[in-house]
Amino acid sequence: MEFIANTIYYQELQNKIRNCDDRDITIKELYGQRYIGCATSDKNFKLYGTAGNGLGQYNNGSTIEVFGNCQEAVGDTMNSGEIIIHGNCGDACGYGMRGGRIFIEGDVGYRAGIHMKAYMDKFPVLIVGGKAGSFLGEYLAGGLIAILGNGAEGKMPCSYFCGTGMHGGKIILRCDEKPEGLPEQVLVSEMTEQDKQELTPHIEDYCKYFGGNVKEILSNRFYVLTPNPNSGYNQLYTFE
Repeated sequence: MEFIANTIYYQELQNKIRNCDDRDITIKELYGQRYIGCATSDKNFKLYGTAGNGLGQYNNGSTIEVFGNCQEAVGDTMNSGEIIIHGNCGDACGYGMRGGRIFIEGDVGYRAGIHMKAYMDKFPVLIVGGKAGSFLGEYLAGGLIAILGNGAEGKMPCSYFCGTGMHGGKIILRCDEKPEGLPEQVLVSEMTEQDKQELTPHIEDYCKYFGGNVKEILSNRFYVLTPNPNSGYNQLYTFE
């Protein structure tokens, strides 16, 4: 089924989606309509334009592909499925994300991956091709965040307070020199072969969606941020 969003109010567009039994849904001329694909399962969305706030919130198995940019709170508390963005993304992407994967070709705003968590067979993944704003991975409890740094020219590909309060999970940054000025909750090391093996399948899919050479990307220097077990947070949370 294909819909033309244009100036349709977001609630009206949501009603059209809810009443559609088709598995494959295409929406063209999006102009910031909110909450597309929220709490859906086993749907395939192709979206053209700018997706508004809350794209794919509580996603429970759908694939959402956006040919354009997205606003805030993409994949908020998503449980499974994939969100693929051929553009840039706003703040709080992947907030409380519990599973599934989000791929962003370009940059992401502030507080990406905040409160991401992993549990049993659920493991959230956020792959960003460009750069990230401040508070990346704030209070990270589980999962994987990778910032590939396209456009950063080898410099640290995220802004201030990366990993503040993290007590689980892993953040991988592509940059030429060891990141400095990180909070005390974070330990930094160069990417190991084990880290590389973990990252590789996600980079393969990133290149499948957006183009690029897997070997060339992985030939760069990456640094891995993990929780510092001496930071004190292990007294409050389960440490991975």
